[in-house]
Amino acid sequence: MADIARCPPLTRSSVQTAHKRIQSYIHRTPVVTCETLNLLASTPQSERCPSSDPNIASEPAPHDGKQNEGASKCTARPKVKLFFKCENQQRIGAFKARGAFHALGRLIEEEGIENVRKKGVVTHSSGNHAQALALAARTHGVPAHIVMPTISTPSKIAGTQALGAHVLFSGSTSEEREAVVADVIKETGATLVPPYDHPDIILGQGTQALELEQQVEDMLAQDPSLGISGKKKLDAVIAPIGGGGMLGGICVALHGTGIKVFGAEPEFEGANDAELGLKQDKRIESVKTLTIADGLRTPVGDIPWSIITDKQKLAGIYSVTEEQIKAALRLIMERAKLFVEPSAAVPLAVVLYNEEFRKVLGREAGEEGWNLGIVLSGGNTTMEAIAKLFEAPKKTEERAEAKVTTNGEKVAENVAG
Repeated sequence: MADIARCPPLTRSSVQTAHKRIQSYIHRTPVVTCETLNLLASTPQSERCPSSDPNIASEPAPHDGKQNEGASKCTARPKVKLFFKCENQQRIGAFKARGAFHALGRLIEEEGIENVRKKGVVTHSSGNHAQALALAARTHGVPAHIVMPTISTPSKIAGTQALGAHVLFSGSTSEEREAVVADVIKETGATLVPPYDHPDIILGQGTQALELEQQVEDMLAQDPSLGISGKKKLDAVIAPIGGGGMLGGICVALHGTGIKVFGAEPEFEGANDAELGLKQDKRIESVKTLTIADGLRTPVGDIPWSIITDKQKLAGIYSVTEEQIKAALRLIMERAKLFVEPSAAVPLAVVLYNEEFRKVLGREAGEEGWNLGIVLSGGNTTMEAIAKLFEAPKKTEERAEAKVTTNGEKVAENVAG
């Protein structure tokens, strides 16, 4: 990578410069709204369906996931309007294209295109950064070596290979991935382009926040009813955090704007290392989890950690259970009509089901309410993977397929849809 000592400073101005560098290579992804999700987010969990069956809004209602706390105790009533930044529609299906194109562009600027082509680049990734770097490398005619854990989803492996990268496999922990990367560097001399722990990556990822900020302002200027009455801009943004490149970049991009930034994590098997680390005032260096949010199985890097521990830049991090992630994923797909991977559903899960966050949201937003941006980080999954997540008992499945009546009878009918 470009020498960190010669990297631009981690400032909003540097993110703006990064955006100018990469805007011809990336999509300006859309921002969308959904009235049903606005309603659910602004309704106390205690007033939503308390059972495990979908209610009128198709909400599975896991209600905070605590066995000793009933839905009746979850009474926070924040007033919010949600704006979804659809990075699932970004090139290669995830926000990672931003950081990869910026980092490789800066490397070429520093070392020259012929030197970069001669050595090639290498990285390790479970899939999204892998595909992003493979795309950026192909665009510039640079050889790419990608180390992927064997547990990576088949679609992400296939996508990376289809972009012309040389794919090697490793174990799933960061240590195991980095060991294979070291071997590649020793054998080929390739330059490491890390997935998140470098200023050039962080600045690239932060560009989505600039777009989201401006897009929401434009939307509200055209149709004020989309947001909180009388407000003309975003009040806050919530985004997932794995290694922290994206959340760190968003924090940098929005610093000084008055827009608060929050992070969202899965809690399964210690995947919420950033949340726990902030509470312990110490970065957790190793994470080994099989959360369904596979893009967030990574510990926070050193440089992102230095950003998110600044309370002037990050307002807090909150985590959710696997069932809460699945519930949010179902709602995004069924109600917002957006195809996303589980990692992308984590921020909405926090907004809907983390009662601590909902109390903070209600307190901070007050009676006036907030316009809240939610980053949908990616959509690299498959129908098979989604179907597996939502496998249902036969009777429930047949009802969903309209094969049985409400009382369980099988009747062949021809009814117009």
